[in-house]
Amino acid sequence: MRIVSICPSNTELLYFLGVTDELAAVDNYSDWPPHWQDLPRVGPDLDIDIEKVKLFQPDLVIASLSVPGMEKNIERLKQERIPHIILNPKTLAGIAGDLKTLGEAIGRKKAGERAAERFLQEIEAIKQKIPHQEKPIRLYWEWWPKPVFTPGAKNWLTEISQLVGAVNVYGEVPQDSVQTDWDDVLKKDPDLALVVWTGIPIRRVKKNLICSRPGWQGHPLANEKNIYILEEGWYCRPSPRILTGIKHLAHILYPEHFPPQTGE
Repeated sequence: MRIVSICPSNTELLYFLGVTDELAAVDNYSDWPPHWQDLPRVGPDLDIDIEKVKLFQPDLVIASLSVPGMEKNIERLKQERIPHIILNPKTLAGIAGDLKTLGEAIGRKKAGERAAERFLQEIEAIKQKIPHQEKPIRLYWEWWPKPVFTPGAKNWLTEISQLVGAVNVYGEVPQDSVQTDWDDVLKKDPDLALVVWTGIPIRRVKKNLICSRPGWQGHPLANEKNIYILEEGWYCRPSPRILTGIKHLAHILYPEHFPPQTGE
């Protein structure tokens, strides 16, 4: 079977299913696992070059709707009648479900079932270690600063916040993604800011610029110790790598209970 993945999280799912030589090409932003970095590329995940995809004569393209704008990739795949499946999980259980769905689609049904079971078991193990909190820590997740985008109720980051005994300050907004502004963020009274700018390397995100935003003086978020710059790949991609992100967040909140996460 020849497979093309056009979304980073899908590439990661294939790795967790034990795929090796079947993967023919990936999108430009698939950067994990490291040993797949020499694979041919078919364009950025929001603007896949379908003509390049066709050159690989795939038996199956693994597509996604996890990021707004990916719809046009799906339309082109349909127009060209290229065999594909679409993954679009909203929850941790949805990620487990995608492992099973993808496993069955590529002839690795048992591997998919095992990977899904391991994923859910590890989530439960983390949950059992979270200490009880009388007053949950209030988290502000920032996907983008201008305009401000943050996850709402229908995103797994709200679920992850709850899993570690905290609360997403926008977790009651019934959307996947919420557009807001810095003033409204402060009105939500977060204790910590968790910054995961989409597509931006950690080294380019400066805490001092975040802390010095207009109107933030005197608020806890004006203190650098309350700002955490996090790996996008650990939080913004619906794959089992999210487990590393959950453990890292648990370490931030409860360092005496969870060790730091330095890699995978």
